[in-house]
Amino acid sequence: MKITRPPKDLVERVRQVGAATASATLAHMGLRNCFISGPVSHNRGKRVAGPAVTLQMMPKREDLIDESEYADVETQLHRHVLYQVEEGDMVVVDARGDMDSGIFGDMMMTYFKGLKGAGVVIDGCMRDRAAVEVLDIAIWLRGFTPNYHTQTALMPSAVNVRIACGDTTVVPGDIIVADDDGAVCVPVALAEQMVEKARRDHGWEEFCREKLLAGEPMQRYYPLHKDAQGEYEAWLAARSGST
Repeated sequence: MKITRPPKDLVERVRQVGAATASATLAHMGLRNCFISGPVSHNRGKRVAGPAVTLQMMPKREDLIDESEYADVETQLHRHVLYQVEEGDMVVVDARGDMDSGIFGDMMMTYFKGLKGAGVVIDGCMRDRAAVEVLDIAIWLRGFTPNYHTQTALMPSAVNVRIACGDTTVVPGDIIVADDDGAVCVPVALAEQMVEKARRDHGWEEFCREKLLAGEPMQRYYPLHKDAQGEYEAWLAARSGST
């Protein structure tokens, strides 16, 4: 059940790239389905990244699970995914897009915050919205519900296995980068290449943003036209000289 975690400096560089640029860059590298579709930010302004610790939910079969909320709690796998969390991890849950089952509530999210987890992505819901919001955790969900995790149609099935979250395959240990645009899964083996390609392909954006804000022509500055490359390089040199 343990995952292999990528180097923290690599995770931080992925975080700096952000979800939109990571998604676009991975698409140019041939991976066109890395966006975790469905969950949206419920704590705007957060940008986080971390290795994925995964939980798989399945349609509930009553002969396979005790429906009582607190019966034999140590057999409940949604607790065990949190037992695997280390500082900086992202918990990613395949909850099948279900809008009735609250996978976690405020008590379990309080525990998650105490572990210093980076964030939570659920293709489904949480409960205890008011209390969870006070915790100021970075979370991406479809919504909130008053129901507990096995009250209606789901049951936890497995921890730290490959899952399909928001129609995207997530492997335990993959780097998840998430911000207000959503959550993106970055395969560890491609993360270094993605970061370097993003730097090459999108490094000009701050320069061009300044030009566009000043009313300069978009034809020249978005994307950066080859005729403006010299301007960009001079701008870079000036910035380097001032630091």
